[in-house]
Amino acid sequence: MKMELYPLVFEPILKDRIWGGIKLQSLLNKEIPTQTAGESWEISTVSGDVSVVANGIYAGYSINELISKYPEEILGTKVQRLFGTVFPLLFKFLDAKEDLSIQVHPNDELAKKRHNSFGKTEMWYVVQADENARIIVGFKEKSSPDEYLSHLENNTLTEILKEIQVEQGDMFLLETGTIHAIGGGVVIAEIQQTSDITYRVYDWDRVDVYGNSRELHIDLALDAINYNTVEAQKKYKKIQNKSNPAVECSYFTTNFIPLDGNIQFKKEKESFTVLMCTDGEFELIYNDLKLLFKKGKTVLIPAIISEFELKGKASLLEIYL
Repeated sequence: MKMELYPLVFEPILKDRIWGGIKLQSLLNKEIPTQTAGESWEISTVSGDVSVVANGIYAGYSINELISKYPEEILGTKVQRLFGTVFPLLFKFLDAKEDLSIQVHPNDELAKKRHNSFGKTEMWYVVQADENARIIVGFKEKSSPDEYLSHLENNTLTEILKEIQVEQGDMFLLETGTIHAIGGGVVIAEIQQTSDITYRVYDWDRVDVYGNSRELHIDLALDAINYNTVEAQKKYKKIQNKSNPAVECSYFTTNFIPLDGNIQFKKEKESFTVLMCTDGEFELIYNDLKLLFKKGKTVLIPAIISEFELKGKASLLEIYL
């Protein structure tokens, strides 16, 4: 049988969170099971949460099954060279109705040693933000383990952390070791390494419906934290119908596309491309295939598809390696 790949859409994996809300449904058109839906995992190969294809002849296949059949065709030559048959990224939308915990992610070396996992470099794109919504990213000034622990013990940690008010379109790159939290009233598109390792250091003293606090990881976090200040926010251009460079790191490249009309793409077959639609709607045209995507949709374009066209009026994140 002739192998034929096409742009792949996956069933969202929805996660209930103590801090979640209803914007994944009201804003991003997800069918949420509860009123505290915090995360929609759009493309994942995290163990226990592996994405399943929702469209076309491969509907019902897991992403891992498809990659095992067509590794180079899906991942691309560069990605396969770097990661073998492992899909290296995790894509999410998050709805923070309330503040997330203050947390940190370990680097590759620490995560490998402790958890046999990748580290977790990640980036955020603000899809929507309520008035005066903010995030926490890093320290106001250079800190130290002693100062950090002293503030943690005295319940004054937020005094030494940097708060940034955010609005729609803001973008941040969070290198591993950056202490951070998404504030309430913010919806985020998140791109990260394939990892679910999080060290939670402060959770605003809240408890769940059973009166239980969530686990903290203060000891593990101590040598994972970068105590220097960081400049996480990324400035980028918004030229219409262009891929505007926004975030580039060792693990992924993210461009911002303000689509108003159409764009032709011609790519090398080195990497897959993922498109996340953060506003509007667009059509993806490949050979005789036309696929319509609306706000809140994520699509994986296999590396073998080197030429395609986008048409419509939308805001898109374009991600590849």
